[in-house]
Amino acid sequence: MKKLIILALIVLPLSASAQKFAHVNTAAIVDAMPEYTKARTELETLAKQYEDELKRMQDELRTKLEDYQKNGESLPETMKQRRQQELEDLNTRLNQYHQTAENDLAQQEQTKLAEISEKVGKAIKDVGTAGGYIYIMDVTSGIPFINETLSTDVTDQVKAKLNIK
Repeated sequence: MKKLIILALIVLPLSASAQKFAHVNTAAIVDAMPEYTKARTELETLAKQYEDELKRMQDELRTKLEDYQKNGESLPETMKQRRQQELEDLNTRLNQYHQTAENDLAQQEQTKLAEISEKVGKAIKDVGTAGGYIYIMDVTSGIPFINETLSTDVTDQVKAKLNIK
């Protein structure tokens, strides 16, 4: 029984030292991916289109409001009410469009980044499996401490797996 305990005490530290740990910087990988650059460009273009349309709608609302403020007192009551309703409708449309634009941009960003994240995750898994690593921790995820001298940096291996520099 004592021999079994002594053997276990000898084997446990040896098996612990044979374990392989790695770390990776996914932010550096994602930033280097052409897909990320393309997605950012597409999202910026879409955001600019929404911004331009919102500005056009705001200008239209401002112009009609200024006209109403200048000429509103001289208008008959029915026309005044109709113009007020038109201003309210324009304001409602502008707010709805703004909300729709924000939602669409968020959804587009989530979709594009999910595809990229999935691709990076698969590459990390492949590198981990091929390298026999127990854990590969992401240094950008806010882990309080990773001893980089006792852990292997596999960022370049993941980049190679993804064919990026």
